Amino acid sequence: MAPKAKPAAPKPVPSQEKKEFVHPSAKHARKQAIKDAFAIQPISAFYFFLAANLVAALFSPIQDCDETFNYWEPTHYLSHGYGLQTWEYSPEFSIRSWFYIAIHAIVANIRRLLPHSNKVAEFYFLRYAFAVGCAFCQTLMWRSICLALSPRVGIFFIIATIFSPGNFHASTAYLPSSFAMYMSCLGAAAFMNWRGGIKTSMGMFWFAVGGVLGWPFAAALCAPFVAEEIFFAAVSDQDRMFESALRVFRGVMSGVLLVGLDASINTFFYRRFELVSWNIIKYNIFSETGGPDLYGTEPWTFYFKNLLLNFNIWFILALVSLPLFLLQKLFMRSTGETFQSGLRTFVFLTPFYMWLGIFTLQPHKEERFMYPVYPFLALNAALAFHSFLTFFGNASPRTLVGKIPAKLKLAVVSLGLVASAVVGLARIGGMYTAYHAPLSIYDPLFEVGGRGDTVCFGKDWYRFPTSYFLPRDMHAKFVRSEFRGLLPGEFSEATTGFGFFGGTWLPTIGLNNRNEEDMGKYVDLRTCVFMVDTQFPERGDEELPPNEPDYAKNVDKWEEVKCVPFLDAERTPFLARAVWVPDWDIIPEAFRRKWGRHCLLKQRK
Repeated sequence: MAPKAKPAAPKPVPSQEKKEFVHPSAKHARKQAIKDAFAIQPISAFYFFLAANLVAALFSPIQDCDETFNYWEPTHYLSHGYGLQTWEYSPEFSIRSWFYIAIHAIVANIRRLLPHSNKVAEFYFLRYAFAVGCAFCQTLMWRSICLALSPRVGIFFIIATIFSPGNFHASTAYLPSSFAMYMSCLGAAAFMNWRGGIKTSMGMFWFAVGGVLGWPFAAALCAPFVAEEIFFAAVSDQDRMFESALRVFRGVMSGVLLVGLDASINTFFYRRFELVSWNIIKYNIFSETGGPDLYGTEPWTFYFKNLLLNFNIWFILALVSLPLFLLQKLFMRSTGETFQSGLRTFVFLTPFYMWLGIFTLQPHKEERFMYPVYPFLALNAALAFHSFLTFFGNASPRTLVGKIPAKLKLAVVSLGLVASAVVGLARIGGMYTAYHAPLSIYDPLFEVGGRGDTVCFGKDWYRFPTSYFLPRDMHAKFVRSEFRGLLPGEFSEATTGFGFFGGTWLPTIGLNNRNEEDMGKYVDLRTCVFMVDTQFPERGDEELPPNEPDYAKNVDKWEEVKCVPFLDAERTPFLARAVWVPDWDIIPEAFRRKWGRHCLLKQRK
């Protein structure tokens, strides 16, 4: 049966008596109490989360060019004085928060104070910081799950998280949705754990941090918890109703203060008053130019397919968690479970369904939009698996399940967990081996490149990782390909007479919110010292578009500096794209991966 939410422990009454002597052997009792409450030591849980996140920090490819152009590049501008600028940072539109960028720029710049510093080291240092911060937030949520539900649910939460490709993508991505995921963990931890008092104000504060500094829509995840607070207040006496109203008021005020702080920081950078959170909402919901739908729409099945790939069996368990809970309420009632604990469990299950439902209805869909709800997906899956084990572990000989030998049950459950972990790891390995090339080809530039050199991108413009991978004063440029949308421009590098960070507020040219191409973003191919391009030799003599030639094939003009295998996703079968498949001769052709080469080229003089 689903674990009931545990009520808050009564507050101890202060004793006036003299404290009793505690023998040193009592430490063992305290350690046993911790083990009983959490199943494993909290520091061990932290290490599990940290290990998974560090793997992501080291090996996760940048999946979304939005991460590069909207977050890494502005951070590079604050730290190094130049970088690529998207229309979102134009003072005319102002839908990105410089407060969020500045915090990360400060963290990245700490690496410059340490020995052997370079820009690549700064990139990975910030990723390591993401890994540690995410692990800390996940550990706090795990702790609250153990205290509010059960240690077994907490163990399943760890397993569902650390072996999922979803966590591999989200935990160290430099995206507001990942930051909102961290804050979702902290907010849920505060709301779930009533020990020491109800923490509505703190929970609302953390969700507000995720919404104001990160992604405004993520603040909606606290709605079920606030509704729970309001419901219990409505059925309580006047004193408790007042206490509840005070908690909600404090939470709202903390959000208002955060909005004010964010507005003041952005006013400094944009040189005019801006409510960035409102600008984001206005663009996404009330835009008259098409809003996010300009960048593509997907069918309603998109998130179901994506979450199934990234969480496999755990996503299915998350989907059935609420039906399982309701069925248990109807047919497997526990005499020890109160209405309050049952309602709390229902509230814990709600955010996942609410978020999935809202974003499934939106035409424009992206994988990162699901990041804030990943902790709740893992929680729902853990609760569902706990419920399944309760039923499957029934030892009554009067039931069909009870007649199955215990060892066979253990083998079935263990095999399922191992299979899920193997599939998750296979997808992680497949993602790395297929798409790590854009983070692996730039190291020769530190030897063969010179100050002021340009690295050009054509059809691979969206695979540019960030200027952190280019040596100092080396700039990324674009040559025209078949893409007809709007490419990023460059932050103004003007300094004298414009104060600090003039590029954040000086008027921009050629940026628009309609995704319309601007010819001023391109340079002449002859000015490119280096070129980054992907070649697909196995496609044979396939005719190429006129603006996307095979640069590497033109050996008279281009010299190969470094090439790394890159998956030809267009010709690779689905299974080989979804998970890692070894490139062995015994693998049937229908299941083998097809390869191209992601290359750094140098123009011959």
